Amino acid sequence: MSPAAAPAITPFRKALITATLMSGPIMQVLDSSMLAVSLKHMQGSLSAAHDQMAWVLTSYLISVAVTTPLWGALTDHFSRKGLFMVGLVGFTLTSILCGTADTLTEMLVYRTIQGVFGAGLIPLSQAALMDVYDPKDYGVAMGWWGIGLMFGPILGPTLGGYVTEWYNWRWAFFINVPFGVVGLLMTWWLLPLGAARRRRQFNYFGFLMLAVGVACLQFVLDRGTRLDWLASNIIITLLCVGAAAFWLFLVNSIYSRHPFVDPLLLVNRNFVIGLVLRAVFGLILFGSLILVPPFLQTVGGYPLIDSGLIMAPRGLATMISAYIVGRLVRHFDAKLLIAIGLTMAAASAWYMSKLTPDSTAAWVIWLNVIQGFGVAWFFVPLNTVAFATMPAEQRDLGTSFFALTGNIGRSIGIAILSSYLGNQSQVNRARLTEHATPFNDLFSHVPLPPSWALGETTGLAALERTIDFQAVFLAYASDFRLLAAILFCCLPLTLLLSTTKKAASA
Repeated sequence: MSPAAAPAITPFRKALITATLMSGPIMQVLDSSMLAVSLKHMQGSLSAAHDQMAWVLTSYLISVAVTTPLWGALTDHFSRKGLFMVGLVGFTLTSILCGTADTLTEMLVYRTIQGVFGAGLIPLSQAALMDVYDPKDYGVAMGWWGIGLMFGPILGPTLGGYVTEWYNWRWAFFINVPFGVVGLLMTWWLLPLGAARRRRQFNYFGFLMLAVGVACLQFVLDRGTRLDWLASNIIITLLCVGAAAFWLFLVNSIYSRHPFVDPLLLVNRNFVIGLVLRAVFGLILFGSLILVPPFLQTVGGYPLIDSGLIMAPRGLATMISAYIVGRLVRHFDAKLLIAIGLTMAAASAWYMSKLTPDSTAAWVIWLNVIQGFGVAWFFVPLNTVAFATMPAEQRDLGTSFFALTGNIGRSIGIAILSSYLGNQSQVNRARLTEHATPFNDLFSHVPLPPSWALGETTGLAALERTIDFQAVFLAYASDFRLLAAILFCCLPLTLLLSTTKKAASA
């Protein structure tokens, strides 16, 4: 245990500290997930074009990705409690500013600053929680922490839809204020102070190169689909700049006497494999969120509120199973639990590929519930085993890179699934259009509906709408199959992890 956790902590106080440390992750992830639902309503108020509104999300994501490693490194010079309080204060104040913004420029500036403060909330809370709990109770700690972390992206779209529909998009930001105030007061009262370690000098060049590389990568992943990837000179330029920055960062890490990233982190096999699987988790969590609600609205014909209600049981299943699996980690090997979670998530994605416009809401809810269980069974033991062999002095930087990998995995997953969805829509439309001609033998033997009169403009328009609908429907099915295939292919990685008992003994 670290010195910060040395004094005895009663179970009641430990529970209060856990709830306090959950406030940061809840506030950070809830903000992003709610805002994604509110963008259309913000567009009119800020007098911005549809493409410009995407920068409200992009500016925040780039800022978070760039500054996440910085917060872990700053714990060498400042106390974790102080940094966490600074993050809470900054995120709360910038949330108020975002909620009062009247122009797009103001919003982008405030969102960028908000990302700087929000970047440290997740890794600092995770590292602090590990100092409070004994190693044998890491599963319980990560179970509770996972409930807070997954609350936002799972229930955020539902809550964001209601808040935007009944109140105003500005409340997507103002809702952070009570979380921030309560979290700040509880942190000041409960969290052990700890001390800065001052182990090594801050490597400014290493951080700068890492920041440039991550910023370029995040921009490419977030805007690549809109700019048509390598057909854009901007994307090509940023890929070259980002690759050069990562190369310089790698060289600096190898030859510098005080590297920005401790090379010992990459010697830990569980942690390295955990980074890969953490990226996969970002794909599971956010990949489904960009597929299922649009599928329900576009193919199923559900309104926004109803699609949010159908997604809500997924969140409840995740939070309930996170509590359960946090206790199962004590008695079962984490590798087995991770494999079960991946299998459930992959199986649910595969069966989602078989959904049709006539599928019942009950069946969609059931598949979402299975995926919700899979998310928790995957995430909680992964966080436990990835840090089981990591020394306490490396946790701050380790959790920072763990969070960074999750953000990058989310961006990669969204980029892959979005690009593949658009590509398959075009391919399916081209294939279907080839057969929609008066010379098709099928049309000459089967009576066409009156609305599909090929000799009239209205008939051709109705046929085109049907083709577009079928093309999009088939594209969603292909996207769900791709998600399932990726998850099934990641199953062998679980075999490379050390067992929970071996990790604990190490």
